[in-house]
Formats: sequence, C-alpha cells, structure tokens
Amino acid sequence: MNCPKCAASMAKVEFQGVEVDRCSECHGLWFDLLEHEQLKKMEGSEVIDSGAPQVGKINDHITRIQCPVCNIPLIGMVVLDQAHIRYESCTVCYGAYFDAGEFSDFKEQTMRETLRAVFGSRSST
Repeated sequence: MNCPKCAASMAKVEFQGVEVDRCSECHGLWFDLLEHEQLKKMEGSEVIDSGAPQVGKINDHITRIQCPVCNIPLIGMVVLDQAHIRYESCTVCYGAYFDAGEFSDFKEQTMRETLRAVFGSRSST
C-alpha cells in the first residue's frame, strides 16, 4: 500500500492487536473501518503517531487524494467535537487517513472540547 499523500510505502504498525498502516516518509496513518475510534479509547495508543505535526500541517493542505484501498477520491471530514482536526475518509471502505500528528491531537480532547460536546456552544447574544 502506498501513502495517499506522498506516495511512499506504508508499513503495518500494531498497538495491542490493532493494526494500522503508517507512511514510511510523512508518517501519515491509514485506519481501516473505525480503527481510529477503537485506538482512541486505548491508553498509550498515540505512540503509533510518530510523525512531526509540522509535516502533518503541511500535508493537511493536500486534499485531492485517492483511497489506498479502493482507489476512489477521499472526502474531507472534520472531527465533530474537535473541528480543528481535518482528515480524509473513503465512502466505500470507510477507511480514514490522518496526517502526522492528527491522531495524537484526536486522542487529546481538551476540557474545553469535552464541555462543548456535553453542553454545546452558546452564543453571547
């Protein structure tokens, strides 16, 4: 499998029985169906996100990419409670691609984000 962002080869990495693909160059992560949600709940799983967030921020602007599994265009998504996190997803296999640093950010939901998720955002009008 090749990285949808930089076309380098992707290698399998495993955390407590969950296997994902990580790019050998830019360190982006490919998650099969709901693996990112499964790993989010596992303490210490952020170790799989070994890439530099600065590289991830640069690659985040590359949005016209193909699914490495289905070879169809991926669509841009945002994390509901963490709208600053943008990732790409496949509408066929439901895989998800996170740039370097995005999975670690995804795992680290701030108190403010948690409260906003529970209580919603209130306007000051």
